[in-house]
Amino acid sequence: MTTAYLPELPGLMIEDQVRAALIEDLGRAGDITTNATIGPDRRATAAMNSREAGVIAGLPLAAAAFRLIDPAINFEALVADGARVEPGATIARISGPARGVLSAERVALNYLMHLSGVATYTARFADAIAHTSARVTCTRKTIPGLRAVEKYAVRCGGGSSHRYGLDDAILIKDNHIAVAGGIAAALRAAKAFAGHLVKIEIEVDTLAQFAEVLDEGADVCLLDNMGPEMLSEAVAMNRAAKRGPITLEASGNVSLDTIRAIAETGVDFISTSKITMAAPTLDIGLDIAIG
Repeated sequence: MTTAYLPELPGLMIEDQVRAALIEDLGRAGDITTNATIGPDRRATAAMNSREAGVIAGLPLAAAAFRLIDPAINFEALVADGARVEPGATIARISGPARGVLSAERVALNYLMHLSGVATYTARFADAIAHTSARVTCTRKTIPGLRAVEKYAVRCGGGSSHRYGLDDAILIKDNHIAVAGGIAAALRAAKAFAGHLVKIEIEVDTLAQFAEVLDEGADVCLLDNMGPEMLSEAVAMNRAAKRGPITLEASGNVSLDTIRAIAETGVDFISTSKITMAAPTLDIGLDIAIG
């Protein structure tokens, strides 16, 4: 089995993302609470501790928050993104000028708690179907401005990423089909338009529509809101197709209660917005000591 390397976010993307969050938090006058109560010569040491079990994601963003506030702050990650931790685990240690540590704390924790929550929730879905060849994948349903880092967190949790935006793959949905004049018309137009490296996916919700897709040809077919029995029929149709099988993605009504049965039908991917839009945060705290 080929090793799937964990993703890395480019430093420039991290810095732009975190700088905007810090500016939002600092407002017009900076951290007036810290500046009013903590002298400029005070130093602090702190530990980031997980209060519950989960999968960590977002450490580079947390580190960037402290670094951008004050380059003199030292951030030492004790685990890597993608690591599974137990309650009480120390994730990172921070030391340096106390004002900077306190001012960066909330932004650093916001990223780390949210992204670790996404990674942890994704891992629960991925673990539920680990006995199959199917993979859970996220969608474009992400919090505006956080798509790149949320999709990064999904991969840290063992999921895969769907298209990042409207420009990196063609996904023909029901409304496109309606306006284009049908499945065949939409697929033919897409093939005439797409470059040779652009994948074409089309959404269907009946087996009759799926049969049209198999006749016309596509790279991927999204089987929307089909139950396990219908999905199994679609998988059988796909295997018997004259053109050869295409990649199958199941979507709709996917939850921790349903994903196992969906995966066992033989589909290749299962997409759900829940892993980005419904993931609870992972409880992580920063425990500080003034030195």
